Amino acid sequence: MTRPAIGITIGYDDRRQGFLGVRQDYIRSVEKARGLPLVLAPGGPADASDLLDRIVGLLLTGGSDVDPSLYGEEPHPKLGRVIRERDDFELALCRDAFRRDLPTLAICRGHQVLNVATGGTLVQDLPSEVSGGGDHDRRSERWERAHDVRILQGTRLRAILGRETVAVNSFHHQAVERLGEGVVVSALSTRDQIIEGIEMPGRRFVLGVQWHPEVFWDQPEGFGALFEAFVGEAARS
Repeated sequence: MTRPAIGITIGYDDRRQGFLGVRQDYIRSVEKARGLPLVLAPGGPADASDLLDRIVGLLLTGGSDVDPSLYGEEPHPKLGRVIRERDDFELALCRDAFRRDLPTLAICRGHQVLNVATGGTLVQDLPSEVSGGGDHDRRSERWERAHDVRILQGTRLRAILGRETVAVNSFHHQAVERLGEGVVVSALSTRDQIIEGIEMPGRRFVLGVQWHPEVFWDQPEGFGALFEAFVGEAARS
């Protein structure tokens, strides 16, 4: 049986100038779910269509902050590194994927890109804009659980995970604010009601989460069901 080709976005390496990279956890999670991972290096927006012709599922990964001008705001003083080339490329991928109804899973930054691609906005800096928001950017091991998330009833995420509450890791200082068109909330932080999951009910499979489920690919109590549902839907393309 042919394994479905899953395109995985990659970013610029903060530690080595001129290098691109992606954590192996994304690759391993797709492989474990019986998908064939293909990395998509940041290019011009015009490349998006040709790249999407070659895959049947899109995985948007974590990374730098999204340029606030893309959702009509001035930069906050605490805005982190912005790489406009990557933003423009991934927004083009997202929007063309929507047009094709291509299964899309978006993680952390990717979850935020998904919301911006549909016309939504972001909280630019949780610690300074939301009470208690600093707790979402933990300086801990990537597999350490930081807080609980409530999965809303009636959502696809709830159906996939089969639980009302899950403990998640947390490495972000931005978050989804105003939802984009066609986007609904699927998960909230139990501590401060920060949006932790979004999805698009009118699509085959478009789902974003703010935490990093891929980190747990080799652990028995991880989020394998999420990747299996995503890759499984892509395989039906």
